[in-house]
Amino acid sequence: MLERDATLETAWPVLPPLADWADTCTTVHLWTQIVGKIRLELSPWINHSWGSSLYITTRGLTTSPIPYGSYTFAIDFDFLNHTLLITTSRSDNQSFRLEPMSVADFYQKIMDALRSLGIEVKIFAQPVEVEVAIPFEQDDQHASYDADAMNRFWRALVQANRVLTEFRAGYVGKVSPVHFFWGAFDLAVTRFSGRSAPKHPGGIPNCPDRVMEDAYSHEVSSAGFWAGTGIGEAAFYAYAYPAPEGFSTAAIEPAAAYYHESLGEFVLPYEAVRTADNPDAALLSFLQTTYEAAANLANWDRAALEYKTAPR
Repeated sequence: MLERDATLETAWPVLPPLADWADTCTTVHLWTQIVGKIRLELSPWINHSWGSSLYITTRGLTTSPIPYGSYTFAIDFDFLNHTLLITTSRSDNQSFRLEPMSVADFYQKIMDALRSLGIEVKIFAQPVEVEVAIPFEQDDQHASYDADAMNRFWRALVQANRVLTEFRAGYVGKVSPVHFFWGAFDLAVTRFSGRSAPKHPGGIPNCPDRVMEDAYSHEVSSAGFWAGTGIGEAAFYAYAYPAPEGFSTAAIEPAAAYYHESLGEFVLPYEAVRTADNPDAALLSFLQTTYEAAANLANWDRAALEYKTAPR
């Protein structure tokens, strides 16, 4: 685990206030939806939409290999060189710069690049989980790209991914990968009790109820990191579905964490983690105490679900 030192000072980057890069956040969110929908369309369905998510890399975000006939291809966002790269297992590739451009232009560029590689795909070309769903081909409103802000947010994702992966490793029950959901533009990891859950009520903007019903078909304790849309600052979150009685008033660490009534989940500001004496320990305490609150209050079989000592 990293200690507070000069390396750590730069490992957890300072993030600008969300208000300063909100337009970029929205634009890139929509770009990732286009890329995610390409993976969704061409990949086998995996429960809880796991077959459509993106993953953190040493340079940005990736789809991981997507099957296409007898070969595969991957789409990567590079937030170091600010490039969108498409590579194939046949060794050919296409790329274009990430820079201020409309969602409509991004959609056209990526579809043209895929066609040049012999990849034909038709997606549902409209965003999900947003209040106003402008079809991608018509969206000239969102066209911002602040390269420094995106690099900083990606670097924060790298640290979040690292600690969430450490937390994930302590669970022997069903647990998701640490993955980036383009619907809500967040990094997440989810633990399952193994028991079925009540049918999810749905109601997510521009998202079929069946998607949420599948995502929450079983009891979960979920945690992650997002840019902070809705609260104004980047933050970690944790929630349970269904939330057991007493969950919202449970004692959670560290002290900077709080229960957000309108979101219905616990929140820990990114800045509180970044400036902690030991950021890793602060975040792990949040992940562990929120999980314990969910699992204990809902009577999960923790003895069967958790590693006592991980094998090496």
